[in-house]
Amino acid sequence: MNFQELVRARYSVRAYDPTPVDDDALARILEAVRLAPTAASRQAFRVVLIRTEGQENELRRIYDRDWFVQAPLVLALCAVPSEGWVRAADGWPAAGVDATIAMTHLVLAAAEEGLGTCWIAAFDPVAAREVLDLPDDLVPWAFTPLGHPADSPSPKRRKPLEKLVIDRR
Repeated sequence: MNFQELVRARYSVRAYDPTPVDDDALARILEAVRLAPTAASRQAFRVVLIRTEGQENELRRIYDRDWFVQAPLVLALCAVPSEGWVRAADGWPAAGVDATIAMTHLVLAAAEEGLGTCWIAAFDPVAAREVLDLPDDLVPWAFTPLGHPADSPSPKRRKPLEKLVIDRR
C-alpha cells in the first residue's frame, strides 16, 4: 500500500475484536513511533502500553466507552515538556507537538499492519495520571486502542482543499 492509499484507508475504529496483536506488528508500529520527527530530534514523548485484559474498569475511568476497552491494547502518548525543545523567540514548547507527531506515526503504522486505532483526546487527564501512575514530568496527551477492527469505515467527511489551503504564490 502506498502512502496515499494508507491515508485514505485509515479510519477511527470504534469496534474491536479480541484477537491479540502480533508481537512483530507491534514492534514495527513502535519503531515507526520511535522514528517520528520531533523538534531538535529530542523525542520528548513516551508511549505507555496497557494490556486491556483485567484493566477494563480502570481504563474506563480514563475514557468511558465500551469500544475503548475492546481492543487487546491501549496506548497512551505522553509529552515530556522537560525534554522538549523550546523556541527561544517566544518560549513556545514543542513537546506536545512531538507527542502528536508520534501518535500520527502510530495510527498510520497500525493501519499499514491492518490494525485499528482511534485517536482520543477527550479523556479525563486526572484519571489518566492516576490509572497510569504517571510521574509529574509526563503529560498524558492522547490515547488509542490498538487491535483488529470489528467495524467498517464510514465515508470520510473532509473540507475541500480550497477551505484549508491559503495560497500566497
